[in-house]
Amino acid sequence: MTFGKDIVKNFMLILSTTLIASSVPIVAAEKHLKSGVYHITQSWSQETAFKRLYYVNVPEHSDQQKLPVFIFLHGHGGNAKDAMDEFMRRHTTMVARYIMVFANGYKTSWNIMSEGSQADDLGFIEAIVKQLSTYTNVQKDNFSVMGNSNGAALVNQLAIESKLPNLRNYVSAVSPLNIYQHDGKYFKAKGPDNNYQVAVTPMTGKRLMNISGTTDDLVPYYGGTSNYIPAKDGKLGFVDAEESIFLWARQMGYEGKKLSKPSRIDGNLEIFSYLNGDVIHYKVVNEGHGASKAISENILLEFLEGDSEREK
Repeated sequence: MTFGKDIVKNFMLILSTTLIASSVPIVAAEKHLKSGVYHITQSWSQETAFKRLYYVNVPEHSDQQKLPVFIFLHGHGGNAKDAMDEFMRRHTTMVARYIMVFANGYKTSWNIMSEGSQADDLGFIEAIVKQLSTYTNVQKDNFSVMGNSNGAALVNQLAIESKLPNLRNYVSAVSPLNIYQHDGKYFKAKGPDNNYQVAVTPMTGKRLMNISGTTDDLVPYYGGTSNYIPAKDGKLGFVDAEESIFLWARQMGYEGKKLSKPSRIDGNLEIFSYLNGDVIHYKVVNEGHGASKAISENILLEFLEGDSEREK
């Protein structure tokens, strides 16, 4: 009989514990985003349930405010940690005002044409945006994404294909559209095999900045075939940088003619501005593949915050 009493006693204890636990609100996850290393799990032909890392830096003493998010995509051969260290060192004002995110490309690259990665990078970045949008200290409708070189090519593809309303600003450094992303008539979706067969219509209402150097020997400023970047049929071709920004301006609602001369000049920067600066190209004269370093933090912030000089 003692054995039976113990069963009843234990059952009542379990029942009591269950009832108490069920009365406590269940929190699925930490809702206040903090600095740290996060991941998105993806599977594709090269990996199964692979944890793809991204680094987050949240400004100190920002507990009571919602902040905009800035995502940076490194170039080919780079990685998120090194990109984070360098970018944050050079952009201290942004570090204090933005949630900074640095995503890590698989095999130090982003899957655009013939890179080592075959991962779904567009899905990776979109998953980061969706995940971060759930946090209470994030402005869910104010995400910006900037990429350098191979990372900029992914920025272009995001602008072409993504339907996320969260993404507001796109910044491509030293990589205008390639000839697969725009074939002269249509913007193209990459497709699972990087064949760019399907014409798509990018979302409107987005803001775009491109930075390109006139003496870039990797990505030719005036368009044509790269001497170094591989494609399936040889080397990768690019759209002329000024034509590329005009194509984006037209997609975003510009109805005028292509600018034949810069809207303004600032030192070695020739600026081609459309739609009151919402679509803008910085031509960096006599600079090569490192042309993005000619863009000051103030210039970048003015664009991200929509305060760039307006055309009359």
